[in-house]
Amino acid sequence: MPRTTPPRPLDATALFPELAPLARTAVRLHPRAGTPTPADSSIGGPLLWPADEPWPTCPDHNSASHHGVAPDDVRLGRRILAEAWARPRAEGADLLTPEERVIVDRASISGSARIPQDGPVPMIPVVQLYASDVPALPGPAGTDLLQVLWCPFDHDEDYLPAVELYWRASADVTDPLAAPPQPSVIGSDDYLPEPCVLHPETVTEYPAPHELPEDLAERIEAWEEDQNQNDPDDLDDLDDVTVVDYQYDLSVAPGCKLGGHAPWSFSDPFPMACPECGSDVRPLLTIDGTEWDGGSGSWRPTEDAHYTGLHFLGPACATHLNIGRSYNLQLYVCTSAPDHPHVQNMQ
Repeated sequence: MPRTTPPRPLDATALFPELAPLARTAVRLHPRAGTPTPADSSIGGPLLWPADEPWPTCPDHNSASHHGVAPDDVRLGRRILAEAWARPRAEGADLLTPEERVIVDRASISGSARIPQDGPVPMIPVVQLYASDVPALPGPAGTDLLQVLWCPFDHDEDYLPAVELYWRASADVTDPLAAPPQPSVIGSDDYLPEPCVLHPETVTEYPAPHELPEDLAERIEAWEEDQNQNDPDDLDDLDDVTVVDYQYDLSVAPGCKLGGHAPWSFSDPFPMACPECGSDVRPLLTIDGTEWDGGSGSWRPTEDAHYTGLHFLGPACATHLNIGRSYNLQLYVCTSAPDHPHVQNMQ
């Protein structure tokens, strides 16, 4: 089933014509739980990987000195919790049975039963994109496939996984790897995606307020304050107030996406350049654990409007990923050569 973003609540360029030349297209990926194959674009699905090419491992986590939880326990714990939240229970009754609690606690990173890893940690598949599914996919000449893997442990002080990108021509993979290696433990259950199929959709974006000229950003802020004012004679009827926010409703789409504008949030934009040649970089991929939330509900696809269950168990959180404190991971690539080392940032 395709996913369709509702029209924006307002035409931002009609209000502020200066935004028109700043528009960019982005491809919302709309991941949803499924069973992708190596022939599919996916998040958390199997990769089309050559059998004769070594599977990447993390050089920073290659001994038993690092501890974590078993990926199979994490996936089992997620299923148990989803089933527990879905079943009826008496008021005051425990969510989990004692047996279920043991399994869920075993899968918790904060639990005491952390186990050591067995040798180098294999990278885990995060994203696979075929140009046939996402024609806007940039890449080196002759390639039509992007694969993103990361180490499921925090790295450095940024509390982010170490990411590797691979560009390849899918037609060259004539003998695919049947059974990729799996890590025996992971350092964060937030970095283990559930298998999801994608429903790419092209949308139009405008820069986040942080990237706008100062005068334009101030005028947009003044407009927001003016049009969102409550009627002083009707302050008790707040449910009738329609709030439209430029950052959350009109500019940058939330969720996993290709291209578009950078979703700057808690920090101002800062210069970034290709670490190999010094050229400018452009947004390639945004990996977000939530496709919409209470502040960005206007981006909720029309096909998902019927869902009324718990947000964290619903379609918005199908990947089960979580970057930082519900932030997102942005990957940037060189404008001169996409196969140069990427740059990453969290917002």
